[in-house]
Amino acid sequence: MIKLVASLFVYVCISTGAEKTVDMKLTDASGAAVRLKDLRGKLVVLNFWATWCGPCREEMPMLAAAEKQYRSKGVVFVGASLDDEKSKRLVGDYVKRFGVDYAIWTGATSDDLDKLHMGEAVPATAFLDTDGHIAGRISGQIREGEVQERLDWLLSDRKGPAPRALVKHLEGH
Repeated sequence: MIKLVASLFVYVCISTGAEKTVDMKLTDASGAAVRLKDLRGKLVVLNFWATWCGPCREEMPMLAAAEKQYRSKGVVFVGASLDDEKSKRLVGDYVKRFGVDYAIWTGATSDDLDKLHMGEAVPATAFLDTDGHIAGRISGQIREGEVQERLDWLLSDRKGPAPRALVKHLEGH
């Protein structure tokens, strides 16, 4: 019952825009500190992933292709890696293998997933509007068309029905 109430609260906040803006401080590929709030004014696709995550390997090429399609429309993609100090050294080769051209930030933790109500597992993706509010979440591996559906709606006049605010593709969640 508590989980249902919490899920309903998250849904109401997402669908009404009542949720506060989100921020995280991570590290970019050069080692510099980066923050989500610095991307305000742009639509952001924030994907939590890790090199050890099987479903992340499956969705990474789809996200790389979507980024190429939407970058000219001002959409920013960020990959937030949950790799620890031991596996973080694999990140560079991993993103090269999958042709990822968008920003990869390291240092994400399960606390970051929790703060954004993303669930407990990766992959997990949040769609942030230009004000830094979460406009949608996908827990688990993104399905074909889900990125496009959400971004096309966010880029539109938003008069039609919105895509589902929370999609869960993880079994048992």
